[in-house]
Amino acid sequence: MIMILGGGTILMRLNDFNVHNFRTILNHFFMITSTIFCCWMVHGYLRMHEPPGVSKQLRPIVRIAAAMVLAFSINYVFVITVPQGFLFPEYRFRYTYADYWRLIIGAFFISMICHIVWSSLAVSHLLQKAQLENEHLKQAHLRAQLLSLQQQISPHFLFNSLSTLKHIAHDKGTKDFVVQLSHVYRYLLNINEQQVTKLVDELNFIDSYLYILYQRFEGDLRVKINIPEQYHNYLIPPLAIQLLIENAIKHNALSPESPLLIEIFIQNDTVTVRNTLQPKKFPVESTKLGLQNINERFLLLFNKQITIENTDNSFTVHLPVTTHERYYH
Repeated sequence: MIMILGGGTILMRLNDFNVHNFRTILNHFFMITSTIFCCWMVHGYLRMHEPPGVSKQLRPIVRIAAAMVLAFSINYVFVITVPQGFLFPEYRFRYTYADYWRLIIGAFFISMICHIVWSSLAVSHLLQKAQLENEHLKQAHLRAQLLSLQQQISPHFLFNSLSTLKHIAHDKGTKDFVVQLSHVYRYLLNINEQQVTKLVDELNFIDSYLYILYQRFEGDLRVKINIPEQYHNYLIPPLAIQLLIENAIKHNALSPESPLLIEIFIQNDTVTVRNTLQPKKFPVESTKLGLQNINERFLLLFNKQITIENTDNSFTVHLPVTTHERYYH
């Protein structure tokens, strides 16, 4: 900006250049440099420290006006303090209305240039940030798919086999188990391409998932779910609750005398998953990739992080769900 404004003026005066007006050229560059630098800093400061009580629509006007006032002041002080002989003819100040208007228009012009360049840089930064977040989201989603796929062995083959097994099974208990297992695999197949799902769909999947766990652990596991219906249409990354249940079972001891209790409920507009702490005699090594993956997905999808509370008696994770309107708008 300095080279364009300052250098452009000099290029138009190459025919008039001589040793005697070299100081005039230096003064001209000093005035341009100081004015643009101060305007640039004003715009940058007001962008990082937005004036309180000023609406978003008025903020650009405030920045332009503030930088314009500063530019006018700098130019005014410059033209009245520098000897007239060391100024270009059009900059010589004679205290006429035309001189004041020239300074005002020049200040407005420089302030607008700074505003345009700052806005272009801001838009470019937002685009790069959005691209980076999309890339992170894709990576987080791929990792989530990998975690679910690691628990699946040829899912389509198993799903078709389960459908066949349901028809050839004779006792009701076997049929019910196969039906619930089919629901689990159907959900896993359907959400592979989805970044978010309704809370009610996730809870229906959790019901089928828990049915299978109850058959496995019998009375060693107890899960209480209390999610009001008003939250059923809220959005949540798929498998987030399931991973927390799986982690609780993985790191805690289960027995009929001390069953593992897991509670899933709403607290301060978050889905809270809390389990009692019953460490195993031989702890399972934790990579913490599950919690890290969940947190990354919430951060990228909702711009919110999960909250973890670890006490002597319980381990709690708060999942910040959001509404359909907030997510898509």
